[in-house]
Amino acid sequence: MTSNASHRWQFFRRGGFDQVELKTAEDLRHLHTLDPKLWTALACPTQGLEFDATTLKLIDSNGDGNIRVPEILGAVRFACERLLDPGVLFGGGPLKLASLRADDDEGRKLLAAAHHVLERLGQTEAAALTAADFADMTRLFAADQPNGDGVVPAALAQAQGGAEHGALLAGLVADIVATQGAVADRSGEPGVSAETTAAFFEQAAAVLAWHQRAQDAAEAVMPLGEATAAAADAVAAVQAKVEDFFTRCRLAAFDTRAAEPLNPAATAYGALAGSTLGAGDAAVAALPLATVAAGAALPLSEGVNPGWAAAIATLRSAAVVPLLGERSTLGADDWAALTARLAAHQAWRAQRPAGAVAGLEPARLQALCSGEAQAQLLAVVAADAASDTSAATIDSLQRLTHLHRDLVTLLRNFVSLADFYDPQQLAVFQAGTLYLDQRSCTLVLRVADAGAHAKMAPFSGCYLVYCQCERAGEAPVTIAAALTGGSVDELMVPGRHGVFYDRQGRDWAATVTKVVDQPVSVRQAFFAPYRRAGQFIENQIRNFAAAREKAADAGLQGGLAATGKAVAAPAPAAPAAPTPPFDIARFAGIFAALGLAVGAIGTALTAALSGLFTLAGWQLPLVLAGVLLAISGPSMLLAVLTLRRRNLGPLLDANGWAVNARARINIPFGSSLTALAELPAGATRSAVDPFAEAPSRWPLWLALAAVAAALWGAWRAGWLAGLV
Repeated sequence: MTSNASHRWQFFRRGGFDQVELKTAEDLRHLHTLDPKLWTALACPTQGLEFDATTLKLIDSNGDGNIRVPEILGAVRFACERLLDPGVLFGGGPLKLASLRADDDEGRKLLAAAHHVLERLGQTEAAALTAADFADMTRLFAADQPNGDGVVPAALAQAQGGAEHGALLAGLVADIVATQGAVADRSGEPGVSAETTAAFFEQAAAVLAWHQRAQDAAEAVMPLGEATAAAADAVAAVQAKVEDFFTRCRLAAFDTRAAEPLNPAATAYGALAGSTLGAGDAAVAALPLATVAAGAALPLSEGVNPGWAAAIATLRSAAVVPLLGERSTLGADDWAALTARLAAHQAWRAQRPAGAVAGLEPARLQALCSGEAQAQLLAVVAADAASDTSAATIDSLQRLTHLHRDLVTLLRNFVSLADFYDPQQLAVFQAGTLYLDQRSCTLVLRVADAGAHAKMAPFSGCYLVYCQCERAGEAPVTIAAALTGGSVDELMVPGRHGVFYDRQGRDWAATVTKVVDQPVSVRQAFFAPYRRAGQFIENQIRNFAAAREKAADAGLQGGLAATGKAVAAPAPAAPAAPTPPFDIARFAGIFAALGLAVGAIGTALTAALSGLFTLAGWQLPLVLAGVLLAISGPSMLLAVLTLRRRNLGPLLDANGWAVNARARINIPFGSSLTALAELPAGATRSAVDPFAEAPSRWPLWLALAAVAAALWGAWRAGWLAGLV
């Protein structure tokens, strides 16, 4: 690691840790000397960020979808080397040509490429380039001019071949593109490369060798000359059906009983009778070629299945007559002789080289392979790859314009988290704003897999809400929002709906799918035990009422059923069970137990009130505070511990980042990330609600009961003796 003693760094403290401040060109020039342990992040993904995707791709030199420290340093080094003053990176915007270094070969090439780009864009008078100028790279290159990418379209081959060879080379490019597929040229036109050219001529040589084998054994392979292919096609079209016919005839010869079932039954024709038939119907074609009989020959004209009549006629004219002579029927031996005459041709056709090159005319292939066309085209490819107007230089210029606009923004979210802790900025990982239940959350991250993200995200200590967001015409997205303010009791249940606004201002319908429950504030933790106690009591009352209602329903149904049975079939009256005598001893015992319980409660209450009345007036608030602390203290303590460890790192790590610091989200900063609904300044509000419920009398009765208990306790303690 290079010593950083030669440069004086400045740091600022945000989120509970020191972050480096990047403000000058010297900061950028010496960034490679900054200890990586002082960087906020060591890696970040190229997906799911509110950042230009092209810039991230240009920085991601190995294309693995992650940006790491060496790639950041490489981008900074490149920008510093190619700019006269790297300080212009802090201004962003268009890249002025005057900012380029032109005192070395690389700089002069870059400047020449910049003028070439402006010329292609029709902006020769302009003095600056923007990243948008490179959005369509095809505008920067002419199809008939070399561009250094090693791809030759037909227009370039025509131009380079001149009057003598241009047309030949352009036609060759068209053949290669048609048979090997196109390689995209920087001009946007389809072209060829050295690899596709070599593959074409290799396949052309194999095709020519295949044609040569047919010429060497022409008598066997091409018995009818050029007409052999048509004869072979005619035989192949009916071969399976003809062999089916002769097999059926051989079975009939083997056993005379087989002839009748091997021919169509009368019921088969009956099934066809109600249809409008044609020669091409599948049901007709499925019938045998002709009537099956022992030793029968295949008729070639009359008596042929109408569905195969045309194919049999082609077989007769293209194969049978030229190879076997004129005849009206075809016996089994004739068929064997016919297929034997064409066997060599069929075997040769089976060896046809794969690929589209075999479909070209042999004469054209011979002309291309025997001349200098391959060498001439490869020379044009090589000349294009070595062109001074190289694609690599244009790429470097594109990279520089993107870095000029975006590099400092990335550094403020990678080397430090300056944008995240700046109330006027949004970090590159903040996807937008989620509006949900009268609050807005700005710490919202795009999430590729909510299940995987939720495994690590809880370590952040943040209350998280995962939402599925949908918008017409867009693919659904998943977000994770951190709620860092307000109350969330019984709020974020799955299925609730909100609205998500992305960084482009587009609104998405958001549905809560998952919640990671964490403390949100100490205030909420204070009231949490009382809310839980109230909810427990409410649930018990509800369960008791439900059980009593169920028992009453069961009793009513049972009584109705018994009554119905009695009405339907009255049975002899059974003797009534004797009424048990009143057990006064048991009743006295129950009454005594209830009295003891009430007495014990009263004694405990009297002791508590007596103790309170023995205290001085200033001690009563302390006792009350102690009781509240005993109840709410554990919940508040857990909330404080959780809120103290609340930090951004696990949220980003779950998204593929490598966060190198504990970026705290304390209570004041968390309050700025979640805004609650507030009335506008100067607004007026009417407190009159015409639909408000009538005030309950229970608080009054409870207050009177408390006063009565206090007076009774004071009387028992003797404090009221002097007043009587």
